[in-house]
Amino acid sequence: MAKAARKSKAPPARRPARHQSRQSGSANRRPKRPTKEISLSALPSWLGFLYHPALKQALRYLLVILIISALCVGLWIAHWPQMLATKSGEYLGRKGFSVQHVEIVGLHHMDRQAIYEIASTQQSLAMPLVDLNIIRDRLLRFGWIEDARVSRRWPDTLVVDIIERKPAAVWQYHGALKLVDNSGILIADVDPHAVPELPLVIGAGANLHLEDLTRLLENSPDLKSRVDAASWIGNRRWDLHFASGETLALPEGSEAEVALTRFSHANREHHLLERGYVRFDMRIPTAPITARIAHDMPTKPVKSAKPAPPPVGDRI
Repeated sequence: MAKAARKSKAPPARRPARHQSRQSGSANRRPKRPTKEISLSALPSWLGFLYHPALKQALRYLLVILIISALCVGLWIAHWPQMLATKSGEYLGRKGFSVQHVEIVGLHHMDRQAIYEIASTQQSLAMPLVDLNIIRDRLLRFGWIEDARVSRRWPDTLVVDIIERKPAAVWQYHGALKLVDNSGILIADVDPHAVPELPLVIGAGANLHLEDLTRLLENSPDLKSRVDAASWIGNRRWDLHFASGETLALPEGSEAEVALTRFSHANREHHLLERGYVRFDMRIPTAPITARIAHDMPTKPVKSAKPAPPPVGDRI
């Protein structure tokens, strides 16, 4: 009976503790504050453009450009483009695109071997990696070369086009002979035993005034062919030395041209040259031509019975 009574007794009802605790916990929590949306009315009127859709899109594009630019700068600092170009050039060089021939155009006086050596002494002979500017700079160091142009002829040839300087005179200074062009630029040394048939200019700075001398002699063509050398005196005037042994001292500046023209007329009238004079002084433009006779001049034999011409005085 007792067992039956126990079975019939209903079990006590359990309290949903967890559910109640959750409900009590949610009841005790503070409600979330609503997020305040920033409205254009909360900003000053002059900042309203910041929320324009077009501006936001432009800022996104700008950010992307900045990121790409920073990446490119980083790669450039790491020398990746140079490394890639070098590797590509070396690969093409191994495939047959390397310097095998050097063609020289316009060279007449200079030694060709020097140009071959410059063109072939490169860090790499692969055609894409040959530095044409370096070759040109090295060529311009030679006095004979006024200008040069270096180009590639694929697949394996370098073409060197040379413009040589034209020798205009031989410059003598401190006992050395130098070949110079009309601008006075040094071209090459001159062998004293093989001096070319060019005008000789003597003295410090004479090479730099060669254009003035050329213009001066062009105005007196009858004397130009008889001038053997010219000395630049005191960095201000010329002394002309004739092939017959006379020296003509000219004044400074533009007066030299007037004086030389005057001497040319006097020579045609009085035959001043080859008469035994050693020096004509015209340094003072307004003064008469002063001539000096050599005291040890040898006596020339008379070939005919005609009387000798009357001597010309010391002043003409």
